[in-house]
Amino acid sequence: MRIESVELHHLRLSLVHPFETSFGREELKDTLVIEVHGGGLTGWGEAPAHGRPAYSADTVDTCWVALQQYILPAVVGKELGSAQDLQDALVFLRGHAFARAGIETAFQDLLARSRKLPLCVHLGGERRPILAGVSLGIQPTPDLVRRVGEFVSRGYRRVKIKIKPEHDRELLEAVRREHPALMLKADANGAYGLADTRHIETFDEFRLLALEQPFAFDDLVDHATLQARIGTPLALDESLPTLGAARSALRLGSMRVANIKLARMGGHVPSLQLRDLCRGAGVPVFCGGMLETGIGRCHNIALATQPGFTIPGDISESARYYDPDIVDPPIVVDANGTITPRAEPGIGVEVRRDRLEKARVRHAKFP
Repeated sequence: MRIESVELHHLRLSLVHPFETSFGREELKDTLVIEVHGGGLTGWGEAPAHGRPAYSADTVDTCWVALQQYILPAVVGKELGSAQDLQDALVFLRGHAFARAGIETAFQDLLARSRKLPLCVHLGGERRPILAGVSLGIQPTPDLVRRVGEFVSRGYRRVKIKIKPEHDRELLEAVRREHPALMLKADANGAYGLADTRHIETFDEFRLLALEQPFAFDDLVDHATLQARIGTPLALDESLPTLGAARSALRLGSMRVANIKLARMGGHVPSLQLRDLCRGAGVPVFCGGMLETGIGRCHNIALATQPGFTIPGDISESARYYDPDIVDPPIVVDANGTITPRAEPGIGVEVRRDRLEKARVRHAKFP
């Protein structure tokens, strides 16, 4: 398959509800949608970087530069038999995982459409329902409990809540009191330090599915120290930017669960390699999210259907973040709390160009 041309769409979308983590509060979300053309077909991908370097060093601006100056010149016009070929063509590039994920996911969609296969099947899995999961930002306790109840009533069986120092135990106690059987996670986004160990030890009473990223992204040693002290499984996210970092985390015992994010890993190929690494170590994985539009969400759904993804991830309905989203039909959660990949080729949805253009703040074509 030859990538004949690429279009970049920098979007700025309003969130249905503000989303607050230990990084700060977001009401608008910038993201980069990548549109690739080849063989009379169009594939769609997403680089869901933020507007500022908080979660990672990648931003929409760094993705824009990396794609235009380095990535697209290396892949456009080349014959690429597989997504691995595309990744091999970018082996010279250090970092810029979000930009690599954007072009690789778009190319995977293009390949799946050319094979007339749903993306989940093209990647090696099957078209099966996955349990939906929702991630809720930091908010006053009564509001959080009400929001959790709303999602549980709609069929969600797994909820992740964001926490930070002085905004943790009260939230966890209230949610667990109202929902004793709920699959509950907590995500700190690196807000704590080793000095908080005794406090974190008390979280064991809440029977969490996992405590995600309590310490800094580059502190695998302290995560290992904490994991040895608590019964709650630690899940790592920001600490796993590469396969090498994941191997170190597994060797040190820094985690018992891994969050696999397409954008953080650089696409489906390295994400599935991380899945294989964790499976070999007996560590379960789940698919994380980055407030993606329906394009990125469909890629996450396809990834989550792959063998080895045994824990419900951060994949919710379209209307969770954007209403309307930029894709049709919308992604919905059924009464059983599951999402089923669509049967159509590729990501299975169509991009609404009117909504895309309304949200677009910058556009470029290559070549």
